[in-house]
Amino acid sequence: MAWPTAEVARMSGVTARTLRHYDEIGLLPPARTGTNGHRYYEEAQLLRLQQILVLRALGLGLPEIGEVLAEQVDEVEALRDHHRRLLAERDRLGALAATVSRTIVELEQSRKDGRPMSGINRPENLFEGVRPSQYGDNLREFPELADAVARHGSTLSDDRIEAGHRERTAQMIRLAELMVAGTPVHAEAVLAEIEAQYEGLTELRAVSAEEFRAIGRSCVTNEQWRAAYEAIAPGLAVYQRDAIEAYATSRLDP
Repeated sequence: MAWPTAEVARMSGVTARTLRHYDEIGLLPPARTGTNGHRYYEEAQLLRLQQILVLRALGLGLPEIGEVLAEQVDEVEALRDHHRRLLAERDRLGALAATVSRTIVELEQSRKDGRPMSGINRPENLFEGVRPSQYGDNLREFPELADAVARHGSTLSDDRIEAGHRERTAQMIRLAELMVAGTPVHAEAVLAEIEAQYEGLTELRAVSAEEFRAIGRSCVTNEQWRAAYEAIAPGLAVYQRDAIEAYATSRLDP
């Protein structure tokens, strides 16, 4: 049985544009291409797409995924390896959720008491359970931008990667703090946080207002991405999406 691109996109949640990109770079060629130019995928390609998506969710860039798939011999053993990685990722997200939950509780308590947050005395507590590679996961539906992020990361030293990792984690915590405080998404403090995110992307590649909005919508519509935000704080996915929309409207639209 063969499925056309549109059906594969519907089943997998991957856009037709992304599937075409995977074909163009040799990562996921279709089983065949019809005389009308339409691509068709069979079971082997669907299994390969599943592996690609799992590896993307685990933080691998497209070049690394190509290398992993090229080295695979036994599909069952490969799936076992992916399963082990997913279980490790589940444990990491549990640690991350506990870390941010603890931080929010301490932030709320520090506001009531008027004292500094106790966790600042041990800043490493803010970063428990977070890995730098996770930030690229959210861009898997935007392959060109994801590749730009991966290429940039490959040029950085471990120290610079760690510094950037800590700053991005701090950004996430600050946004969660603003949400918990009831700050409107159009407030200057929120827009400043989103602007920092936008500028971080545009340092790597031009990002239009509509593409930035699409990234924001994916915070909610992509199940894995939404789950990552909700693990940080309930409601944060929607808050991030709405904040990006507010920023694009006020700062990016003509």
